[in-house]
Amino acid sequence: MKPLQADGREELPGRLERILQKHKGQAGALIPVLQEIQRHYGYISRRHMSLVADYLGIPTSTVFGVASFYAQFCLQPRGEHVIRVCQGTACHVRGSDKVLEAFAAELGIRPGETSGDGKFGLESVSCLGACGLAPTAMIGEKTYGRLTPGKVREILAAYRDKQG
Repeated sequence: MKPLQADGREELPGRLERILQKHKGQAGALIPVLQEIQRHYGYISRRHMSLVADYLGIPTSTVFGVASFYAQFCLQPRGEHVIRVCQGTACHVRGSDKVLEAFAAELGIRPGETSGDGKFGLESVSCLGACGLAPTAMIGEKTYGRLTPGKVREILAAYRDKQG
């Protein structure tokens, strides 16, 4: 059983409590709270949503609805290295679907999943804003352009080698 506060609410982990206290009494605090949780924890868990709902006095379904509606929020742990493969028009016509398939095959995961070792997450995105380099992908903040499925193994090898 989780420890409870005097008012009957579940005790909050330290960092989460500081995030919520910072926004206490603010109208429209839900999105900023979720953004800070995501920034700190890397994703928003069901437990986070339940604790936020309890603290803000709103239904958990409302918190889930907001968190699942906005693409900026991730509801599952993400890999240490998040790979975003562009599927926008310019990238798509230049074969980004095959690049995405190559990343998925090499990592043994589908878009939206994280590798078993937690090192890589794979996402299909609408646009990376680098149409002139199509097809493109980003790993963290680094952009890779003019990709082919054959380049995927080499790119991933560089990240795996860094892991040692």
